[in-house]
Amino acid sequence: MNKILILVLCITIGYVSCKNSTKNNKIEIIKQYYNILDNSDYSEITACLLDSLMIKEGEYEQTYSREEYLEFLKWDAVFDPSYEILEIEQQGEIVKTKVSKMDKRIFFLHEEPIITNNVIRFQKNKIISVEIDYVNFNNTTFGRNKNEFLSWIDKNHPELSGFIQDQTKTGGLKYLKAIELYKNRK
Repeated sequence: MNKILILVLCITIGYVSCKNSTKNNKIEIIKQYYNILDNSDYSEITACLLDSLMIKEGEYEQTYSREEYLEFLKWDAVFDPSYEILEIEQQGEIVKTKVSKMDKRIFFLHEEPIITNNVIRFQKNKIISVEIDYVNFNNTTFGRNKNEFLSWIDKNHPELSGFIQDQTKTGGLKYLKAIELYKNRK
C-alpha cells in the first residue's frame, strides 16, 4: 500500500512539475522573444518562432515567413527600438503581455511610447501568432505629425518618396534619413 501511495505521489509531483515547466517555458520564450527584439539581435529569433508568424492588429493581418519576418525586424532595428514587458501572464496555451515600445520613429511621430496588449499563441512551444491591441496610441498626434512630415518630404525630397511602405532595412534607412532632414529643415 505504501509503495502504491509513493508511486502515485511521484507521478503527481512529476505531472505538476512538467505542467509548471511548460507554463514557465512559454513565459521564458516570450521574455526571450522581447529581449531579442529589444537588443535587435535576430540570430536567436528562429528559436522562438515556428516556420511562419501571423501578426494581427485590429482588422490588419499579415503572415510572415521566417525570412520575411527577419527582413521586417531589420527595418525595425534601424530605429533603435526599446521594448519593455509591463505585464506577462500565461492563460492556458496562450501568453498575454502588455508591452511598451519606443524608438526614433515612434518618438518622432507619436511623441511617447506606444503600449499594446498582446495575445501570443504557440504551436510546439514556438510562437505562431501575435495579436496586438493598442492601449495607448494617440491617433491625432501620430496622424498630424505623419501628414506634415510626408507632405514636407514629398515637396522637398521627392527622391525619398515611398520609404514609408518599404519595410526593409533599406526602407528603414531612408525613413531615418527623411526624419533627420525634416528635423533639420529650419
